[in-house]
Amino acid sequence: MSMSSWTMLRSIQNSDRVAEHRLRQGTTRRILRYARPYRRDILVFLITVVLAAVIGVATPLLAGDVVNTITKGGDGAAALIFKLALAIAALAVVDAFLSLAQRWYSARIGEGIILDLRTRVYDHVQRMPLQFFTRTQTGALVSRLNNDVTGAQRAFTSTLSGVVSNVIQLVLTAAVMFSLSWQITTLSLIMLPLFIIPARRVGKRLADITRESYNLDAKMNATMTERFNVSGAMLVKLFGRPGAEASRFGERAARVRDIGIQQAMFSRTFFVAMLLVASLAQALTYGLGGWLAVTGSVTAGTVVTLALLLTRLYGPLTALSNVRVDVMSALVSFDRVFEVLDLKPGIEEKPGAVDLPADAGRVEFRDVHFRYPSASEVSLATLEDVASLDRTENSPVLRGVDFTVEPGQMVALVGPSGAGKSTTSMLVSRIYDVTEGSVRVGGVDVRDAKLDSLRDTIGVVTQDAHLFHETIAENLRYARPEATDDEMWEALRGAQVADLVAGLPDGLDTVVGERGYRFSGGEKQRLAIARLLLKRPSIVVLDEATAHLDSESEAAVQRALAVALEGRTALVIAHRLSTVRDADQILVLDAGRIVERGRHEELVAAGGLYAELYRTQFAGASPTPYTEQVEIVTVPAGQIEP
Repeated sequence: MSMSSWTMLRSIQNSDRVAEHRLRQGTTRRILRYARPYRRDILVFLITVVLAAVIGVATPLLAGDVVNTITKGGDGAAALIFKLALAIAALAVVDAFLSLAQRWYSARIGEGIILDLRTRVYDHVQRMPLQFFTRTQTGALVSRLNNDVTGAQRAFTSTLSGVVSNVIQLVLTAAVMFSLSWQITTLSLIMLPLFIIPARRVGKRLADITRESYNLDAKMNATMTERFNVSGAMLVKLFGRPGAEASRFGERAARVRDIGIQQAMFSRTFFVAMLLVASLAQALTYGLGGWLAVTGSVTAGTVVTLALLLTRLYGPLTALSNVRVDVMSALVSFDRVFEVLDLKPGIEEKPGAVDLPADAGRVEFRDVHFRYPSASEVSLATLEDVASLDRTENSPVLRGVDFTVEPGQMVALVGPSGAGKSTTSMLVSRIYDVTEGSVRVGGVDVRDAKLDSLRDTIGVVTQDAHLFHETIAENLRYARPEATDDEMWEALRGAQVADLVAGLPDGLDTVVGERGYRFSGGEKQRLAIARLLLKRPSIVVLDEATAHLDSESEAAVQRALAVALEGRTALVIAHRLSTVRDADQILVLDAGRIVERGRHEELVAAGGLYAELYRTQFAGASPTPYTEQVEIVTVPAGQIEP
């Protein structure tokens, strides 16, 4: 009875949230597709549920026969009572085994569906465009993989079994009770509205404070996540007020405590009311049934049977009164998961895609136009915690960019922030696809290339070299899982960081810490370069790899980069103009267009934007906005030994 009461209470709490959600067409069909691999398990599961429901009704009937046999007496009464007791015991044993079988099949089905959904969503999210991650709240996305997937699992465990079991119990119990005495059964059911109506009011109030509790928990989790990472902890220590932080957190925690007390009292009141109404109904049954038994209308055993069956009638009735909400809650969880799965991945491999040629060294931009996708194209309002997504089309970032890099050439792109330099490098590695035009590597449009081939051909080191909270070996093997220890040490030597790793107590098994914060900026960059060397790509993208480093760290990273770039095509974004002076061609990018092109000496003599940038930087003046460059360095293919 208490489990049925809790199910109903949970349904009442969820009723408002479920009512506000509109299911999309086809959700039910998609759910059935996920259930299809488990159809045999579901069938066996439902059979055990039905058998358990039948036993639940049969036991009170046998108990009534025991009472009738006792009251009648006779020579064979003792033997019959013994047989009835054995039958009741046997049913109890069978019911116990059925309960274990139900739990096993329930867990097998539910956990299997969780596995299928989680792996599918995780794989799908990995294929989303980069802008999806810049817009989405990480916590909201993780919630889809945890809370909503678990809610979807409930559809095939508690909801499915509950509906089937409650329907069978209700039909069988009501049929038996009315066949035994329609007067007693009718009187017993009169008490039901006295429980359901107040329960709904209590449930609504409980839903309000539960929602407030969830919001407060989310805020506290967000606060802890921000303050407990390395960057947040540093900011609090430098600018924060620990006393004020603790006080604000304490206020929220205190409110959660108060809500917890209220929830406990509301829940206890609900259960007490349920037990009270059931007890009053049983009292009426005994009262009316006893009177009828005394007058000879029914037997004493019938009264006992009705009283026992009554306990099995109220639970299913209360649960089924909210079955629509239970079913909708499960459907909503599925629907929220499907929302993520229905988002279109930014990059997909074409059927019949080809491998890039082994000697890919020519890079071509042919009339390239590009704009970033709008919010409505890459995200969900529920993942951004906004009422609706902005559907305004973004302005173009690149407008007709057209150039060719021949093997052996070094070409640099120079321009202000927002001119499209980093975007250009992302189009080469196909982080995004062009809106118009084409980008070709080795004569192949990158949209026609196999994604694995493209990833193997291009390696990237960014300004903020990200390392996972794992060992050095695991971070290196992220580039090439089959790499041996000797190959990793060779890559570390090439990145000028082997001595550092060798000096650590755990060597390659040293855990780098969250985002690699156990190492300095220069050390992280060299570890990232070692990872790139282990991958052995033929094209390297360096996105401001030496920015924000001190002179000593920069020198060490530059030595590592010299090894990394040897024999490879390189696309380099850097702050220092000294890296562009020897370029075969410099392209000045402004507002998404190439406005100047030529060699260093030619552009300085022309007196344009590049000349202004050069004179400003080398005159020692404060930097102007034109302080970033991109180099494309190409050398003959085949010389790619690290």
